[in-house]
Amino acid sequence: MSALPPSPRLDSAEAVAAHIEMLVAIDPRLAAVRDFAGPVQPRISPPGFPGIAKVITGQQVSVASAGAIWSRFAQLPGALDPVTYLSLSEEQVRGAGFSGSKYRTVLAIAEAMVAGTLDFDHLETLPADEAVRYLVAHKGIGPWTAEVYLMFCAQHPDVFPAGDLALLKAVKQGLGLDARPTIKDMIGIAAGWTPHRSAAALLFWRYFAVMRDREGILL
Repeated sequence: MSALPPSPRLDSAEAVAAHIEMLVAIDPRLAAVRDFAGPVQPRISPPGFPGIAKVITGQQVSVASAGAIWSRFAQLPGALDPVTYLSLSEEQVRGAGFSGSKYRTVLAIAEAMVAGTLDFDHLETLPADEAVRYLVAHKGIGPWTAEVYLMFCAQHPDVFPAGDLALLKAVKQGLGLDARPTIKDMIGIAAGWTPHRSAAALLFWRYFAVMRDREGILL
């Protein structure tokens, strides 16, 4: 690895790899996880309204279903701009595959952006925990949505979605724990990976994917 410090944002495979090497130095248990997972890629989505809408699309559905729904939604005229989204009917949006609650959540976000009470550019100036608090103060945005937005759309280096089921399963397996950690337990474990928690999440998601493909779904 280069002696240069990693990018503070996880915006390239090289940056992710550098963060993971620093993680392993902090927690040597992660060396085996890294070796099993193989190369880890960043996950990059557009910032702002399109990004948060895409994250919401992926809530509580499979990756394949989320991709199909997003493809249909993104093709709706005006769907990716908060002003023009407000002109779409619920029937149009739900026809793309959104549930009623997802339609209303994205509607509330669009309204807040148009009103100027939700400013995604402002997030770039905030530490991770403050950025999460800023987002969850808005109707319909929970911790998982806020954390995944910060990771994928802002490439924030120090976020860990502790409520993500795949991550909880992967951490149990990867660290050889007796039981799947609770969300509270996971927050405590991830605290030890600061300031590289986002790279840890990417690493364990990749670990989970490899394990699932080789040995079936982790229980």
